Amino acid sequence: MTDVAAEARTRSKTVTWQDPLPTARLGATMSGLEYMTAIAEGRVPAAPIAAHFGMRWERVAAGEVVAVLEPDESLYNPIGMVHGGVAATMLDSVVGCAVHTTLPAGVGYASVELKVSYLRAIHAGRGEIRATGRVVKEGSRIAFAEGEIRDAEGRLLATASGTCVITR
Repeated sequence: MTDVAAEARTRSKTVTWQDPLPTARLGATMSGLEYMTAIAEGRVPAAPIAAHFGMRWERVAAGEVVAVLEPDESLYNPIGMVHGGVAATMLDSVVGCAVHTTLPAGVGYASVELKVSYLRAIHAGRGEIRATGRVVKEGSRIAFAEGEIRDAEGRLLATASGTCVITR
Protein backbone atom coordinates (compact mmCIF):
# COMPACT_ATOMS: atom_id res chain seq x y z
CA MET A 1 0.00 0.00 0.00
CA THR A 2 1.30 3.45 -0.94
CA ASP A 3 1.83 6.04 1.77
CA VAL A 4 -0.54 8.75 0.47
CA ALA A 5 0.68 11.29 3.00
CA ALA A 6 4.24 10.93 1.73
CA GLU A 7 3.11 11.40 -1.88
CA ALA A 8 0.86 14.39 -1.18
CA ARG A 9 2.25 17.83 -1.88
CA THR A 10 1.00 20.57 0.37
CA ARG A 11 -0.66 23.47 -1.37
CA SER A 12 -1.97 26.71 0.04
CA LYS A 13 -4.39 29.39 -1.00
CA THR A 14 -4.82 32.81 0.56
CA VAL A 15 -8.30 34.31 0.58
CA THR A 16 -8.84 37.99 1.25
CA TRP A 17 -12.10 39.87 1.40
CA GLN A 18 -13.61 43.05 2.72
CA ASP A 19 -16.21 43.51 5.44
CA PRO A 20 -19.47 42.86 3.56
CA LEU A 21 -21.76 44.98 5.75
CA PRO A 22 -20.75 48.45 4.47
CA THR A 23 -21.05 47.10 0.92
CA ALA A 24 -24.53 45.72 1.63
CA ARG A 25 -25.61 49.07 3.10
CA LEU A 26 -24.36 50.83 -0.04
CA GLY A 27 -26.17 48.29 -2.20
CA ALA A 28 -29.47 49.11 -0.52
CA THR A 29 -29.20 52.65 -1.92
CA MET A 30 -28.79 51.45 -5.53
CA SER A 31 -30.98 49.52 -7.93
CA GLY A 32 -29.98 45.87 -8.23
CA LEU A 33 -28.70 46.46 -11.76
CA GLU A 34 -26.58 49.45 -10.65
CA TYR A 35 -25.21 47.50 -7.68
CA MET A 36 -24.35 44.34 -9.62
CA THR A 37 -22.77 46.42 -12.41
CA ALA A 38 -20.62 48.24 -9.84
CA ILE A 39 -19.48 44.88 -8.43
CA ALA A 40 -18.70 43.48 -11.90
CA GLU A 41 -16.70 46.63 -12.76
CA GLY A 42 -14.75 46.44 -9.48
CA ARG A 43 -16.10 49.73 -8.10
CA VAL A 44 -17.77 47.87 -5.22
CA PRO A 45 -16.32 44.77 -3.52
CA ALA A 46 -17.92 41.44 -4.37
CA ALA A 47 -19.45 39.24 -1.68
CA PRO A 48 -16.85 37.30 0.36
CA ILE A 49 -18.06 33.95 -1.03
CA ALA A 50 -16.77 35.04 -4.45
CA ALA A 51 -13.25 35.37 -3.00
CA HIS A 52 -13.42 31.90 -1.46
CA PHE A 53 -14.15 30.31 -4.84
CA GLY A 54 -12.25 32.79 -7.03
CA MET A 55 -15.50 33.75 -8.75
CA ARG A 56 -15.84 36.96 -10.73
CA TRP A 57 -18.74 38.64 -12.52
CA GLU A 58 -18.18 38.65 -16.26
CA ARG A 59 -21.46 40.18 -17.43
CA VAL A 60 -24.42 41.91 -15.83
CA ALA A 61 -27.61 42.95 -17.63
CA ALA A 62 -31.24 43.38 -16.59
CA GLY A 63 -32.48 39.88 -15.76
CA GLU A 64 -29.24 38.08 -16.69
CA VAL A 65 -25.79 37.66 -15.16
CA VAL A 66 -22.69 35.58 -15.90
CA ALA A 67 -20.13 34.49 -13.30
CA VAL A 68 -16.84 32.75 -14.05
CA LEU A 69 -14.35 30.77 -12.02
CA GLU A 70 -11.42 28.48 -12.70
CA PRO A 71 -11.73 25.50 -10.38
CA ASP A 72 -8.64 24.33 -8.54
CA GLU A 73 -7.98 21.34 -6.29
CA SER A 74 -8.91 23.30 -3.16
CA LEU A 75 -12.54 22.84 -4.30
CA TYR A 76 -12.28 19.03 -4.56
CA ASN A 77 -14.39 16.53 -2.66
CA PRO A 78 -12.89 13.29 -1.25
CA ILE A 79 -13.26 11.41 -4.56
CA GLY A 80 -11.18 13.80 -6.69
CA MET A 81 -13.60 16.15 -8.41
CA VAL A 82 -15.01 19.60 -7.68
CA HIS A 83 -17.55 19.39 -4.86
CA GLY A 84 -21.16 19.70 -5.99
CA GLY A 85 -21.61 22.48 -3.46
CA VAL A 86 -19.38 24.71 -5.60
CA ALA A 87 -21.71 24.28 -8.58
CA ALA A 88 -24.73 24.78 -6.32
CA THR A 89 -23.21 27.95 -4.86
CA MET A 90 -22.43 29.33 -8.31
CA LEU A 91 -25.95 28.53 -9.49
CA ASP A 92 -27.56 30.01 -6.38
CA SER A 93 -25.45 33.14 -6.93
CA VAL A 94 -26.37 33.63 -10.59
CA VAL A 95 -30.06 32.82 -10.06
CA GLY A 96 -30.31 35.25 -7.13
CA CYS A 97 -28.22 37.98 -8.73
CA ALA A 98 -30.19 37.77 -11.99
CA VAL A 99 -33.31 38.44 -9.89
CA HIS A 100 -31.46 41.23 -8.06
CA THR A 101 -30.80 43.05 -11.35
CA THR A 102 -34.57 43.51 -11.77
CA LEU A 103 -35.15 45.12 -8.35
CA PRO A 104 -35.31 48.81 -7.43
CA ALA A 105 -33.17 50.39 -4.71
CA GLY A 106 -34.02 49.27 -1.20
CA VAL A 107 -35.64 46.00 -2.31
CA GLY A 108 -33.90 42.72 -1.60
CA TYR A 109 -34.34 39.03 -2.23
CA ALA A 110 -33.59 35.68 -0.65
CA SER A 111 -33.41 32.23 -2.16
CA VAL A 112 -36.24 30.02 -0.96
CA GLU A 113 -35.74 27.09 -3.31
CA LEU A 114 -32.96 25.84 -5.57
CA LYS A 115 -33.10 22.63 -7.59
CA VAL A 116 -29.77 21.59 -9.10
CA SER A 117 -29.15 18.88 -11.69
CA TYR A 118 -25.54 17.74 -12.02
CA LEU A 119 -24.87 16.54 -15.56
CA ARG A 120 -21.06 16.15 -15.74
CA ALA A 121 -18.21 16.13 -13.23
CA ILE A 122 -16.19 19.32 -12.85
CA HIS A 123 -12.39 19.01 -12.59
CA ALA A 124 -9.50 21.40 -11.99
CA GLY A 125 -7.07 22.10 -14.81
CA ARG A 126 -9.64 22.15 -17.60
CA GLY A 127 -10.19 25.89 -17.81
CA GLU A 128 -12.86 28.23 -16.61
CA ILE A 129 -16.43 27.31 -15.94
CA ARG A 130 -19.15 29.85 -16.67
CA ALA A 131 -22.48 30.13 -14.85
CA THR A 132 -25.34 32.06 -16.42
CA GLY A 133 -28.49 33.06 -14.57
CA ARG A 134 -31.68 34.33 -16.25
CA VAL A 135 -34.95 35.56 -14.80
CA VAL A 136 -37.89 33.51 -16.05
CA LYS A 137 -40.68 35.41 -14.28
CA GLU A 138 -40.55 38.58 -12.25
CA GLY A 139 -43.12 39.05 -9.55
CA SER A 140 -43.93 41.47 -6.77
CA ARG A 141 -43.44 38.80 -4.05
CA ILE A 142 -41.75 35.86 -5.79
CA ALA A 143 -39.38 35.66 -8.76
CA PHE A 144 -38.31 32.60 -10.75
CA ALA A 145 -34.95 32.14 -12.46
CA GLU A 146 -32.87 29.47 -14.14
CA GLY A 147 -29.16 28.89 -14.29
CA GLU A 148 -26.62 26.75 -16.06
CA ILE A 149 -22.90 26.04 -15.86
CA ARG A 150 -20.83 25.30 -18.94
CA ASP A 151 -17.18 24.37 -19.30
CA ALA A 152 -14.58 26.04 -21.52
CA GLU A 153 -15.73 23.96 -24.50
CA GLY A 154 -19.37 24.89 -23.95
CA ARG A 155 -20.46 21.52 -22.53
CA LEU A 156 -23.36 21.73 -20.10
CA LEU A 157 -22.21 20.69 -16.60
CA ALA A 158 -25.15 21.58 -14.35
CA THR A 159 -28.51 23.32 -14.43
CA ALA A 160 -30.74 24.87 -11.80
CA SER A 161 -34.12 26.42 -11.28
CA GLY A 162 -34.67 28.69 -8.34
CA THR A 163 -37.27 30.73 -6.54
CA CYS A 164 -36.51 33.96 -4.70
CA VAL A 165 -38.75 35.82 -2.29
CA ILE A 166 -38.73 39.60 -2.77
CA THR A 167 -38.17 41.51 0.47
CA ARG A 168 -39.28 45.11 0.87
